[in-house]
Amino acid sequence: MSQSLLDSNVLILNRFYMAIRVVNVRRALTLLYRECAEVICNENGQYVSYDFESWCEMSQLTSAEKQPGEDYIQAVGFELQIPRIARLTRFDRMPMQTVRFNRKNLFARDDHQCQYCGKVEPTHKLSLDHVVPRSHGGPTTWENIVCCCLRCNSRKGGRTPKQARMKLMRTPSKPRFNPLMTHPVDDPRYECWKTFLPASA
Repeated sequence: MSQSLLDSNVLILNRFYMAIRVVNVRRALTLLYRECAEVICNENGQYVSYDFESWCEMSQLTSAEKQPGEDYIQAVGFELQIPRIARLTRFDRMPMQTVRFNRKNLFARDDHQCQYCGKVEPTHKLSLDHVVPRSHGGPTTWENIVCCCLRCNSRKGGRTPKQARMKLMRTPSKPRFNPLMTHPVDDPRYECWKTFLPASA
């Protein structure tokens, strides 16, 4: 079973089909298995829902003829298609617009692009930099952390950008929406998310 596929993203909707968060495939499958959610698919322009059992049955029927953008993981005796969208069946409150402060969201906010030199790198070749170093009293917040390549991070060291004669590409800020709810849409696998995302995202 591919580790990267289990860590890929699934958009979660509430009962009113409003996007509320992004979770990994592991979490989404747990919600489906516990009957807390259903898979939402667009089939010939119509949105169709599947519970866990019917999703397993559908996966068995479609796995022989995989389509572009469809990923499958090996289950016991058959391949299970990875869902892209799941709708909670037991959640009816309006979502709070909070964005979790973590490495994954910071990298997504900055498009995996070094905010000093502009180079786009995979996650393992990036780090996070305190614009104002902690040794200078800089906080660990959205407004003071940026994505940075290893070379620029080493060059800047424990100095401010001005002291290191380096310039930020843009001023860091807290995003209004979860970056993972907007940036993956650039990936063809997540094209189906667009219908459910805020227009301003």
